[in-house]
Amino acid sequence: MTFFYLLTFALFVVYIGNTAAGISRRSLTEWLLVCFILFAGSVILTGYCLSALYLTATTPVWAFAVFLTATVLRLVFGRLVNQPRWSVGSLLRERRETFGDWYRSLSIYFKVLFTTLLATLGVIAITNLLLVLLTPPNEWDSMTGHLNRVMQYIQRGSMRHFGGTNWNIDTYPKSVCTIQIYSFLITGRFENAFKLIHHLSYWMAIIAVFGISQRIARNLSASFFAALCYALLPDFLMQAVTTETDIVLTAYLGSFLYFLFAYRKSGTETNRDARYLYLAGIAFGIAYGHKVTFTLLLPSLFVLMIYTVFWAPSTSVFFQRLKHVVPAFIVGVCLWMLPTGYLKNIEVFGHPIGPPTALKHQSVERAGPLRNLLEQGSRNVIRYGYDHINLDGLRNTQWGLDANVIMRKPLVKLEEVTKMRLDEETDFSIFPFVFSRRFEFYNANPYWGIIGFGLILPLVALSLLGLLRSKAHFFLAVAFVLHFLALSYSAPYDPFKGRYFIETGLLGSLFLPILFTNRWLNIVNPGRVILKTYVGFVIIVGCLSALFTVFLNERCLPLPAYGRPSAFSAERMYLQMMFRPDSYVPYKRFDTLVPEKATVALGTINDDFEYPLYGKNLSRRLIVINPFEKGVQPIPKEADYLFFSKNVIKPQPGDVRLGTDTTMTHLIVPGEDYYLRKLK
Repeated sequence: MTFFYLLTFALFVVYIGNTAAGISRRSLTEWLLVCFILFAGSVILTGYCLSALYLTATTPVWAFAVFLTATVLRLVFGRLVNQPRWSVGSLLRERRETFGDWYRSLSIYFKVLFTTLLATLGVIAITNLLLVLLTPPNEWDSMTGHLNRVMQYIQRGSMRHFGGTNWNIDTYPKSVCTIQIYSFLITGRFENAFKLIHHLSYWMAIIAVFGISQRIARNLSASFFAALCYALLPDFLMQAVTTETDIVLTAYLGSFLYFLFAYRKSGTETNRDARYLYLAGIAFGIAYGHKVTFTLLLPSLFVLMIYTVFWAPSTSVFFQRLKHVVPAFIVGVCLWMLPTGYLKNIEVFGHPIGPPTALKHQSVERAGPLRNLLEQGSRNVIRYGYDHINLDGLRNTQWGLDANVIMRKPLVKLEEVTKMRLDEETDFSIFPFVFSRRFEFYNANPYWGIIGFGLILPLVALSLLGLLRSKAHFFLAVAFVLHFLALSYSAPYDPFKGRYFIETGLLGSLFLPILFTNRWLNIVNPGRVILKTYVGFVIIVGCLSALFTVFLNERCLPLPAYGRPSAFSAERMYLQMMFRPDSYVPYKRFDTLVPEKATVALGTINDDFEYPLYGKNLSRRLIVINPFEKGVQPIPKEADYLFFSKNVIKPQPGDVRLGTDTTMTHLIVPGEDYYLRKLK
C-alpha cells in the first residue's frame, strides 16, 4: 500500500503544480511559491476536517481528501484569475538557458564569488538532504512537545485538546501537525517525513528572498547574491534538518512578502493585480495559524503594507484596494488561523497563548512594571546586538573560538566602560546573558555570523538613516528594526533566541542587493578594489562558517567530531537523548525492557523527553497520566506498563529503578529518577 500512497502523493504534487500554473504569472519563482502556499493550505484544511471526523490517522482518507480541498482552492482562484494555464516544462527550459547566459556574462571576480557561494550551497544541500532522510529528529522541543503531540494525535485519531504533560502540546497551534501527519502517513509511516515540511521551507524561504529581491532590484546578480547569502546564514541552516517551527514560519513570511511586493509591481498605480492580495491573505492566515510569534511581526508587516498596498495616489484607489484586502485577510484568518487552536486556548486557559505559568515564564508578563520592561527590554536590544557580532559557525572550532574572543574584546571593554550591566541584571532573562555563551547554545542556536554583522547590519543602518535613497529599503529598515525591538521587549532574554532571528534575517537579506544597485556601493562598477576585497573576504569567511555550522553541528554530525560518532552511524536513543545525557541509561533500559507494541502510562514531568519512548518504530502507545498542572490521574486499565518519575509517583516494591546518572554536572535540565512498573 505504501507504493499506492506515494503515487497519490506524487499525483497531488502534480495537481498542485498544474493548479498553480493557472494562478501565478509565468514566473518560476512565483509558481514555486504559489505551489507551496496551495500545498500547505490544502493539507492544513484537510487536517482540520479529518480531525473533526476522528480520521486523523486514516491514510486512505488523507490520500483522497487533499485533492478535494485543493480543488476548492482551484475553483475559487479560477474565478479570481482569468488566464490560461501555461507550460511549466517550457518555462524550466527557458530559465535554465537564462541562468547559463547570466553566468557566462559574469566577470572573473563575480564568477569566483558566485561559484564559491554555489559550490558551498551545493555541498550543504546534499549533506542536509542526507541528514533529513537518514537521521532521526532529536531537538529538545520536538522530544517534549512538537513530535510528541503529533504521535498522540495519530494514536487518538484526532487533534482535539487532550492535556499533555508539556504545556506546548496543547497550546501550540496545530497547523504544522497536519502537514507532518500527512507526510508521515502517506510515506508509509516514515519517521523522517516529519522533517520534510521544514526542509522544504528552507528552500522556499530562499526562493522568496530571490523573488522579492527581483521585484525590488530587477537585477539577476543582486537577487542571486541575496538568496545565496541568506541560504548560508548559520541560524537558518541549523533548522533545515530539524522539526523546529520557526523555519516554516519564515517560509510563510517570505511568501507573504513576495505577494505584497509582486502586487506593488503589478499593473498600474490605479489598477493593480488583486490576485496577489488574495494569495497574501492565505499566506497571512497560514502564518498566523502556524505560530503565535507571528504577532511580533505584525508591526513590521503593517509598515511594509503601507509601502506595497496602502500608499495610493488617491483616496478612491485606496478604498478600491481595501475592497480586496479586507475580504482576503478575513478569509485567511477564518480558514487558516482561528481553527488551529487559539479559540480552544481561550476556552481552556483563558488566554489565546496558554496557561498563566507559561506566560510568566516566556512572555512580557515576566518583566513586571512597564518601567522595568523598558529598562530590561533595552538591555535585551543590546544583548542581542552583541550576540549577532560573533563568528558563528567558525567558533565551533578552537581556532575560530580564539579568533572570536579576540574580535570581541573591544565590545567587552565597551560594556565595562558604559556599565550597561548586561550580564548582571537577570530578572528578565531565561538564562543570564554572558559574553561567552555555552558551547551547546551557540552550536545549536547560532545567529547570522559574519555575513550578518559584516554586510547586512551595516546596510540596514545606512538605509534607516536614509543615506542610500531607496524608498523600498527605508521601509524594510523600519520593519527590520521593529521586529528586532519586538523580540527584545516581548520576552525575557534567551541565548537560544537565534532561532527566532531567522525571520529578521530574511528581512535583512533583502538589503544585500544594494551592493549591486546603489551608485556609491555598487561592486559591479570598475575599480572599487577595497570594497570588492571586503565583500569577497566576508563571503569566503561566510562560506567557511556555513560549512562548519553543518559539519560541526553537535546535534546532527555528518562526520565524527568532538569525540562523538557520525549521526549516520550513531545509535538512535543516543542521538535523541543527547541533550539529556544523564537520562540516556534509564531510557535505554526502558527501550530494552518494554515491548515495541506495549501500552505505557506516563507519570513524567513537563521537561521530560517523551518522544523517544514511542520506540524506533513509533509503535508503543503512550498515555499521559500527569497532564500539565492537573495533577496525577488514575492509571488506565489498558496500560501494560507505568513509566514514571519518583517526584510524580511514589515507587513501591517490585518497581524497577532505571538508573538515572546523578553525577553529571552543568546540565541544562537535570533528569528525574525514573522507574518502571509492570502492570500486566
